[in-house]
Amino acid sequence: MSFENWFAFTIACIVLTLVPGPSVLLVVGQALTRGRKAALMCVAGDLIGGIVLMLLSFLGVGAILAASALLFQAVKWAGVLYLAWLGYRQISEARTGTFELPGQDAVSSGWGSLWAGTITAILNPKAIVFYMAFLAQFIDPAGSLARQMLILTVTSTIVVAVLLSAYAIIAIRARQVFASRSAKRRIGYAGGTFLLGGSLLMATTR
Repeated sequence: MSFENWFAFTIACIVLTLVPGPSVLLVVGQALTRGRKAALMCVAGDLIGGIVLMLLSFLGVGAILAASALLFQAVKWAGVLYLAWLGYRQISEARTGTFELPGQDAVSSGWGSLWAGTITAILNPKAIVFYMAFLAQFIDPAGSLARQMLILTVTSTIVVAVLLSAYAIIAIRARQVFASRSAKRRIGYAGGTFLLGGSLLMATTR
């Protein structure tokens, strides 16, 4: 793989990650409502899901999804419903004042966020199809496929980790400005709205 190809792939990853999608909205929602640990665990989950998607794409699963409209829609709507459920639960907790604050049940919140990030990333069939078409443009057929797969996967993982963490840090700092119970409740509503927004975005993506 040439340096030019790698650099072009890196720039493309940066641009694509900066555009808010379901993963970004999920991370921001977790940062607003559950704090730093949950947000970073959510980022870690998204990275795991992203690696899984890239590996599946290299193995040709993306081609199967692209060829089967029914399977594509089934996976897509599973992701839509999952994000919508997370958003509804977050808003419900904010309304009743039972949403968790940082430091309360931190282990459960952290692992739950890791799971949410992973599932949200994996249940995005558009990403699988996209990777199938996208990665092929940067692979040199004459070079080592395994080596190029490793380089692209590591590069994508680093880019996503840095940018999603930046989104999380910004949201965390914005959250810390508000300390009153009413403000925390509004933050809970905002976090749930972000999750519902991610669900809507996934649902309207063709």
